[in-house]
Amino acid sequence: MNIENRNLINARLLERGVNIIDPTTTYIDESVVIEDDVTIYPNTFIEGNSIIHSGAVIGVNSKLNNAVIGKNTKIESSYIINSMVGDNTTIGPMAHIREHCIIGSNVRIGNFVEMKKTVFGNKSSCAHLSYLGDSEVGEGVNIGCGVVTVNYDGKVKSKTIIGNRAFIGSNANLIAPIKIGDFAVVAAGSTVNQDVNSDDMAIARAKQVNKEGYGKRYINK
Repeated sequence: MNIENRNLINARLLERGVNIIDPTTTYIDESVVIEDDVTIYPNTFIEGNSIIHSGAVIGVNSKLNNAVIGKNTKIESSYIINSMVGDNTTIGPMAHIREHCIIGSNVRIGNFVEMKKTVFGNKSSCAHLSYLGDSEVGEGVNIGCGVVTVNYDGKVKSKTIIGNRAFIGSNANLIAPIKIGDFAVVAAGSTVNQDVNSDDMAIARAKQVNKEGYGKRYINK
């Protein structure tokens, strides 16, 4: 996009009530649809057939390509590619949502979260440092820090399904294909490769063994 086209597009949007903080560092394709009362911060690229609904805030250093952003949703320094985000949702900073994700409303997706081909239900949360690929996540689900859906065995990509109100503890690995039922819990630090029925808890950890005095010996080597 040349500077003349950028300036013309941004000027039209400003006249319509879109709040562009710094038009000189904001790049918006002519094909993009932006409703009134949207705020766009600097160093932002909005491309393709993106649609941004009223009240949304697009934070600094964000890139949207063929993205639909719901009302009053906030995107903080994140990439949203070929995906849809619902209303009253917060994404980022530094999240990457790609390849036909559908993110619900009243959702929290935090820093350094990546999602690919994932449906993520209303009022669910994935606050930080997790990867969800080829997944369906229900409503009211909590995904802890460091959770990974292990979706690829080197040949085939498989699906993870997580039911409503499930709780996935930190540093859990869910080896797909796998189903986690409604109100089920996966304990922190577990590597799970079998389905977990609704209302059940799965714990899959190696037994801890403490060796007396071995710590000091190791440090003093």
